[in-house]
Amino acid sequence: MTESQRPSGEHPTYPSYGNPYGTGDAAYPPPPSHRPAEPIAAGPGTTVWPGPGSSGGHGGHGGEGPGPMPSAAAPAPARHRARRPVALLTAVAVAAAIVGGGTATVVTQLTGTGTTTTSSSGVVPGTTVAQSSKGSVAGVAEAVSPMIVEINATSTAGESTGSGVVITSDGEVVTNNHVISGASSIEVRLSTGRTYPAKVVGTDPDKDLALIRLQGASGLKTATLGDSSKVAVGDQVVAIGSPEGLTGTVTSGIVSALDRDVTVAKDDGSGQGQGQGGQEQWPFEFGGRQFNGDTGESTTTYKAIQTDASLNPGNSGGALINMNGEIIGINSAMYSAGSSGGSSSSSAGSVGLGFAIPVNTLKADLDTLRSGDGS
Repeated sequence: MTESQRPSGEHPTYPSYGNPYGTGDAAYPPPPSHRPAEPIAAGPGTTVWPGPGSSGGHGGHGGEGPGPMPSAAAPAPARHRARRPVALLTAVAVAAAIVGGGTATVVTQLTGTGTTTTSSSGVVPGTTVAQSSKGSVAGVAEAVSPMIVEINATSTAGESTGSGVVITSDGEVVTNNHVISGASSIEVRLSTGRTYPAKVVGTDPDKDLALIRLQGASGLKTATLGDSSKVAVGDQVVAIGSPEGLTGTVTSGIVSALDRDVTVAKDDGSGQGQGQGGQEQWPFEFGGRQFNGDTGESTTTYKAIQTDASLNPGNSGGALINMNGEIIGINSAMYSAGSSGGSSSSSAGSVGLGFAIPVNTLKADLDTLRSGDGS
């Protein structure tokens, strides 16, 4: 067994730092002349190491007390070092807050989260204008044109052309009653050029509305029926239809008046169709005056949206659309000075006086039209 070498009396004896064997002898090898520096707690999140000459001794380590005390000037560096990390942390926190706030502002501006867009009540879901194109006539036209169709009706009085709006993917199309009234056959042309035969589902002559269904159609794009109670005078609008057989014609304007009492004929088989064969355009009455010919004896009156968007023969049954791409009315009547007195529709033209059935009237009448009870 190897014995430890003890120092002779001519060498100083080192203080004991605790013998693991419980004896009072100094530990081997000899400890350093002073204890290693230990960190000093200076508050949450900050650690300060003492400088040279300061003692890290604390009671309870072995049998000896603390080593030599530091000089009076020693605490100053410790306090100085304690402040620097705290100041640094504060500066970093402030910088992070500034950068974070700036980033949040930029993100808000780019994403537009400050404005929340919600669907108005009563809107029937369908295809609307892309966010990037909202507010433009081109955007409305691109989004809604595929849902507007051309209707060719054949009756004993001849052929006529009108327009319609696709409202279901399996081929339900809304139009005016006078477009298909008395028709023995109906053919519908989509914006793609494809044609379908159609059958009448139901009509409501009192509201000048009709519902037809395309035979064998499926997967069609459908329009969004909006809320006409929120329409205001001055609102920008777009009209899409097939005037004079020109499928997908787009015009634009504003809502020039609301709640106009428009009177139209509702007799079946009287050749009220528009646009082809030299027939007169659809006659109507407003303010006690007749426009575009005699309205006849059997008439109906409804409150209409007035617009200065150009409407021409063949626009009847087409859509009046707001700038969100929602249908707010079904175009139904227009005035043209060239057609007064029985002149042919070929000389007719719009003078900025058109009328549309409010879409809320249509939505309230859909169940009746689908059941065929209004015929």
